[in-house]
Amino acid sequence: MLTVLGALANVHRLRIIAALQVAGRNYVSQLARDVGLSRPLLHLHLRKLQEAGLVRSQLELSTNSKALNYFEVTEFLYELSPLTIAQAVKSLTVKNSNPGDSE
Repeated sequence: MLTVLGALANVHRLRIIAALQVAGRNYVSQLARDVGLSRPLLHLHLRKLQEAGLVRSQLELSTNSKALNYFEVTEFLYELSPLTIAQAVKSLTVKNSNPGDSE
């Protein structure tokens, strides 16, 4: 759950998911043009989304034998409630760096 929330906590990643949902599966170069990101930056964001299980990829050969990496959104539905947050927090390993801080 925390990996998913972390992946979704970025406006570029939200735009990538939206673009893939609206237009369907797409290859990296076209998706980069559609969302206005460089391919290296898009790859970084796609990797985060893929690690969270929100998108998947498939490498295919075009008719001229060029390798194209297609991405698509996976079907997902997460319930976000105080209970699910409390359960997710149990898995945190980050220690409070300032023990006296109550914020």
